[in-house]
Amino acid sequence: MPTPPVPAGRAGRPRSAAADAAILAATRAALVELGWSKLTLGDVATRAGVAKTTLYRRWPGKNELVVDAVAELFDELRLPDRGTLAADIEGVVLQFATILARPEARSGLMAVVAESTRDDALRERIRASIVDRQKRLVLEGRARAQDRGELPPESDPVEASRAVDLVFDMVAGAVVHRCLISAGPVDETWARGFTEVLISGLAGAGPP
Repeated sequence: MPTPPVPAGRAGRPRSAAADAAILAATRAALVELGWSKLTLGDVATRAGVAKTTLYRRWPGKNELVVDAVAELFDELRLPDRGTLAADIEGVVLQFATILARPEARSGLMAVVAESTRDDALRERIRASIVDRQKRLVLEGRARAQDRGELPPESDPVEASRAVDLVFDMVAGAVVHRCLISAGPVDETWARGFTEVLISGLAGAGPP
């Protein structure tokens, strides 16, 4: 019996989810211990227990690797259903602050943001892998609030997209600044006060 042909696009070894997870975890550990400047892909491969070729097949350089390692942390964010838009936002803010309190999140995010000031390709990767992916939370929160009758449906898709960008920037910018720049606590009191300001702006941004 003849050997069946190999289907197109199936050549080579499939990616291992376990290897990917080990590499990303090793990257975050190396960032905390060594910092950006001393981190090397060879060191990450050793920590992860994989061959250098395994790592290089997945990530062409340190920039891409670190962004993906940081992005994986923020993928843990979930929009809780706490009954109201304000309560949902407070829940996300507190989750976000908890992630930023982790040394690997602080080290990784600050490192890639600093490097991106002189690397346009890295800035685009941050936008695609972290910013755009987490805008799902704003979209989900808006849809849920509309179902509850807390927000009106949007009639202009362009303006709706701009509103999503603005809300994301406000939430992410405020929490990152509070946690990493001013180093103030993001507790329930702060989250509630911030959310009140944000909700009042959303209410005032509706159609006349």
